Amino acid sequence: MQNPKRILVAPLNWGLGHATRCIPIIQALLEHGHQPFIASDGVALSLLQKEFPELPSFELPSYKITYAEKGKNFKMKMIWDSPKVLKAMAKEKKAVKRLVKEQGIDGIISDNRLGAYYKKVPCVFITHQLNVLSGNTTWMSSKAHQKIIKKFDACWVPDVAGKPNLTGKLGHLKKSKLPILYLGPLSRFEKMDLPQKYDLMVLLSGPEPQRTLLEEKLFTELQGFEGHILFVKGKIEAQQTTETITLPKGSITLYNFMQSKALQQALNQSEKVLCRSGYTTVMDLAKLEKKAFFIPTPGQYEQEYLAKRIEKQGLVPYCKQEDFTLDQLDRIKDFDGLTQFVSDIDYFDLFALFSKVKENSEPTSTSLST
Repeated sequence: MQNPKRILVAPLNWGLGHATRCIPIIQALLEHGHQPFIASDGVALSLLQKEFPELPSFELPSYKITYAEKGKNFKMKMIWDSPKVLKAMAKEKKAVKRLVKEQGIDGIISDNRLGAYYKKVPCVFITHQLNVLSGNTTWMSSKAHQKIIKKFDACWVPDVAGKPNLTGKLGHLKKSKLPILYLGPLSRFEKMDLPQKYDLMVLLSGPEPQRTLLEEKLFTELQGFEGHILFVKGKIEAQQTTETITLPKGSITLYNFMQSKALQQALNQSEKVLCRSGYTTVMDLAKLEKKAFFIPTPGQYEQEYLAKRIEKQGLVPYCKQEDFTLDQLDRIKDFDGLTQFVSDIDYFDLFALFSKVKENSEPTSTSLST
């Protein structure tokens, strides 16, 4: 066993994907005797607090990320909000520095939190977007993101290095001096051999208002569905709620949210899945080898790219949000579905980074008992 370390795990609060893919990382830290500390904000923090109620957790300044109501305005709103994000990053850096000193943090794992970095301890950045797609400004947004990544001691990409892979040009650079390490796809789930209970599972996530807009559209369109639907809204609230609604030819069971164990079982019990094409969801569905249908978040270039790429490969069909109708689901049968990539992550080697002492570093804890 390595010398136990105190590791701050800080996912971005942008939907639930960054937080959920940190779950296997946190579990691995615990299995290797380390002490994880959780830091985030909003629903990402709430989700991890529910998954790991015994772990210390801290709230970081919010980036206050919301989507434009119309996809065509997505980039303009991101540009408009950028001063707000930069201000939050500056506050985040101060908050992280304070946490490192007060809690004796030995290392940081940031999942896309740009300011979750402190130069005096080893820092890791998790991302599947080495290239940040933004239309005609992709080159600029990618270079800006890579400049931030360069500050970190390692960049962990949750995909495989060669072909075939899940991220395509998002997670692969032709030439790079970045300290990149490919982990293989990350998922909190395991494939299970369970009897089918649901004909369709709807799984929502993502910032508002687009999450609510899709929820409302799908609830209307699915009224004519023949069979049993499990509809998970992705709204992390204090208490779990459930409701069953009878349809003319089936039923919808509604949950505001599900925690990992229940969600894993429900996904394994579902014949097909209707969801966004966020990368964490793609990794989860590949691990479970599911058939699915994707609706990318309007205007989000990354999700649109993934959905188009995966459809072109003959794996999962997709359509734009405004074009979705019930009969679109009939297309699923003509596609192969996602299959898992076998990857064996050596967490012992990964976590060895946190045993290295950086130049000009301040003394931090050398064991969990200090």
